[in-house]
Amino acid sequence: MASEERVPWKKVLYGNKGYPDNYTDPSFLKELQKNKNVKIFEFTEAFLGITKLNYQLSTVTAFLLIFHAMYNEHIEPNVVLIYSSMATLLGYILYIRKEFSLRAFSDHIKTVLSVIVFGYISSPLLHTLTQSISTDTIFTMTFFVMFIHLIFFDYGVPAFMVSTAISFNAAIFGAICLSSRLSSSFHAFTLLIVSSEFFALLPLFMERFWSPLWMLMIAILSSYFLLNLSLSLWLTYILISFFVNIICPYVFVDQQKHKNNIHGPWDEAIVKEDMEPF
Repeated sequence: MASEERVPWKKVLYGNKGYPDNYTDPSFLKELQKNKNVKIFEFTEAFLGITKLNYQLSTVTAFLLIFHAMYNEHIEPNVVLIYSSMATLLGYILYIRKEFSLRAFSDHIKTVLSVIVFGYISSPLLHTLTQSISTDTIFTMTFFVMFIHLIFFDYGVPAFMVSTAISFNAAIFGAICLSSRLSSSFHAFTLLIVSSEFFALLPLFMERFWSPLWMLMIAILSSYFLLNLSLSLWLTYILISFFVNIICPYVFVDQQKHKNNIHGPWDEAIVKEDMEPF
């Protein structure tokens, strides 16, 4: 049958007899749309968004600096425990001041006491758990688990690889590994408490009170202590921070011009809940 004698092609299922399966009508591409619903980000938006990653990187750096100070006996564990507990108490007061509940407060006290008691009882075991492993291996394992912590951390952007459980467990495992290098079980107990404050409580506080100023503050403190510790470590930290907070947002914004997403009749059908039944 000649093409002009055929029934006009329609975009319906099983209604186009006489047309090959791969037939494409000229009207098929009329519904083609490019970059539909694409959001173009400015550099400021990308810069502020990436600060959460830089903040968490600085948090891990600050935790490792605390470990290094206790490892080399530059600071007593009771001093670390007192100041970290005071900071945690202040943060908790700010966290619950608008939504105070006696029942919630009681539950929080029970949780804190159970963590402290369990941590204190288990610290001698955790302190000796990995003592048979060489120090170089411990430090290498800690590097990789902290890297895993940064990868799976929840930065507020929905993604398939975000996992709070994996991120938290990786950080705690790193703290347990490092605790075996300290001189006493009380040192190990202090480091585990600090790791809980850094990687369990602090993310909850930042989720409610996040501001780029927090990143700036902890970055300045980390830079100061790293500079006193090692010039090469300080330069490495500065270069990584510059790459994360400046280079990455610039490249991301610059590459947006290459976006070329196409939408059309071939897209998967989406059922709308507000559609009226037939």
